[in-house]
Amino acid sequence: SPLTSQKRETMPPKQPQKSKAQKALAAASSSRSKGKKKWSKGKVREKKNYAVVLSSELHKKITTEVPKKMKIITVYTMVEAYKINASVARRCIKSLASSGKIKCISDHSAMPIYTRSA
Repeated sequence: SPLTSQKRETMPPKQPQKSKAQKALAAASSSRSKGKKKWSKGKVREKKNYAVVLSSELHKKITTEVPKKMKIITVYTMVEAYKINASVARRCIKSLASSGKIKCISDHSAMPIYTRSA
């Protein structure tokens, strides 16, 4: 029949068996035995230790400088400029606005923006 006349492929010669020590070494170095993937701890920002209570000189400095020097006044610009807590910055902004030293541009709850009064 036509099947017997076809050339049959021969299998490659057998590789010599590994010793038990070699097998153990291969198993130890394989990626599977490294264990589960560890999650990274994530990037941690350093804690900023800003003032929670205004000293009298800092209060004086803020009330005089902010209306004169700062064009845009937001909570964050106050925090960065005077190294105060955000809640303290919000209180300062409110008191400056109520006294008329700064005026409100945008009164959105998420990001209120103020500028100096002309």
